[in-house]
Amino acid sequence: MQVNGKELAVEIQGDGPAVLLVHGLGGTSNFYQPQVEALAERFTVIRPDMEGSGRSPVTGELSIDSFAADLAALLDELSIESARVVGHSMATLTVRRLAATHPDRVSHLALLGAVNPPADPSGPRGRAATVRGEGQIAVADAIMNAATSDATRRDHPAAAALVRELVLRQDPEGYARSCEALAGATDPGPVEKSLPLLLLTGDEDKVGPPDASRALADAHGSAVLEVFDGCGHWTAIEKPAEVTAHLLKFF
Repeated sequence: MQVNGKELAVEIQGDGPAVLLVHGLGGTSNFYQPQVEALAERFTVIRPDMEGSGRSPVTGELSIDSFAADLAALLDELSIESARVVGHSMATLTVRRLAATHPDRVSHLALLGAVNPPADPSGPRGRAATVRGEGQIAVADAIMNAATSDATRRDHPAAAALVRELVLRQDPEGYARSCEALAGATDPGPVEKSLPLLLLTGDEDKVGPPDASRALADAHGSAVLEVFDGCGHWTAIEKPAEVTAHLLKFF
């Protein structure tokens, strides 16, 4: 689909009010595959591969602002005035920026594994340099092992394998530019108190520690916060039934 002058792979299923599912760094639309069937019974579920990820080629420099602009343009392209919006990991910054710059386009906001802009941008910049030089294989195992819980790797090895495969199959240049987008991220600002907010995270999330979600919940005042036991950063894959149930209840 042509969106904002670029080609984005977008999957759309179901019928009803719009739900926009936005994957994070290293993810694709398949991150939300466990939730799609249930959500599509009540909603029109929209899953883009963001520029530089999955099946969407990278065409230029990426940033949180460019990602948010693409989401707004995607809603325009689909003639959707407002959507329930879900973001994971780096996309929690993107969807917060979307809500801040286009408040009328976001009716509900759900953040999975919410992150802050990196305190040390050299981390994601170093990862960008690594994949440019050595390819995705250089980071895939480390991400799987560090960003999923002990219980996921032990009891649900197929879920851990999916995380590895999502990272491994990324285009290195697209992934590198996404890393640079994260390195350049700034605080998108507080979530408006009038916007319904759901925060889902894992007690073993080292990328978006629970304290980050707690701080957002405290600042908002009426957010729903759930910290899953035995869950790392890849929330929708590690706790698929629980994430689905919370989204359905929230929406």
